[in-house]
Amino acid sequence: MRRTTPPGPTSTSTWQTSEPGTGLIWALRRLVIAPAVVLLTVLLWVSLPLWLIVAAALAPLLRGRWRALRLLWVLILYLSAESLLLLVLLGLWLASGFGWRLRSPYFQGIHYDLVQWVLVVFFREARRVLALKIRTDGPAPVPHPTEPILVCCRHAGPGDSFMLMYALLHWYNREPRVVLKDTLAWDPAIDVLLNRIPASFISANPGPGEDFETKIARLASDLDANDAFVIFPEGGNFTPARRDRAIARLRRLGLERMAERAEQMTNVLAPRPGGFLAALDAAPEADVVLVAHTGLDHMLTITDVWRELPMDKELIMRWWEVPRAEIPADRDERIEWLFGWWEKIDAWIDDNRPRDLPRR
Repeated sequence: MRRTTPPGPTSTSTWQTSEPGTGLIWALRRLVIAPAVVLLTVLLWVSLPLWLIVAAALAPLLRGRWRALRLLWVLILYLSAESLLLLVLLGLWLASGFGWRLRSPYFQGIHYDLVQWVLVVFFREARRVLALKIRTDGPAPVPHPTEPILVCCRHAGPGDSFMLMYALLHWYNREPRVVLKDTLAWDPAIDVLLNRIPASFISANPGPGEDFETKIARLASDLDANDAFVIFPEGGNFTPARRDRAIARLRRLGLERMAERAEQMTNVLAPRPGGFLAALDAAPEADVVLVAHTGLDHMLTITDVWRELPMDKELIMRWWEVPRAEIPADRDERIEWLFGWWEKIDAWIDDNRPRDLPRR
């Protein structure tokens, strides 16, 4: 078991996973999309020789060394991991008494072990095939954490979320509680898994009556010593259009000075402080860790992945740990503090673009 501290008396009752969609949407995700992914994986393996021939024929026509073949293998690896994970999750549901004990500390520990194993296998193979090196700068991992942390990360595509979870579980011995967009629930494995461990799906633009700050506060409450509450304050992946909308939103709210500061940031969106402030209040004992990275930007669609997926490069993750005593207590000062850190992250990204590795 990965859990290094015993669960608190409320560890399985204070959080509540918000499952996006009900009825027909839930049935579509669980009963149609999930089996379709498994079937697609089987068909891909059965027809693999044909795909290898096609990819090899395309390789001389595409930029990058054997780009088509390498991306094909990463796709097969991803779908295989997804399918195996779905089958194991089904087995755990049966073993827990048809879901009766799924949220007990014992089964939560099994799910965290499972996620760590899948991410370790996927990242090791993906790094080998794509010839990637991931360098982590910042505080050294602690074998047995003694205090929870709040993790604020820049957001630039689904790839950074996977890399962050991999780092927290495998390097930093943490059990993440993550806040993520409800659109990610359309991924079958993410949908099933994050409805069994502490997590919350929220909308980037909540409608009337949607109190996402209460959801975040509930999720950030009663953290264990090895827990890491994870939030992406930008509220979405960085794109130029979203950056413009974020600046316009600040101006509509009458925050002209913040809008001017956001215009100076060219790699990140202006942070939305509401969720982060709710987490700070709900976890007064937790220090804050800020995370930036380069190399996984702008991979939002299949076309983006084809064009932007890095190969033969060194990617960098930078971690800054801020003790709780250094974080202001006043709300306005906390917002100013968060904006200041996002300006620092924006400048760090400019200075740490991915670099090409020597050809092997």
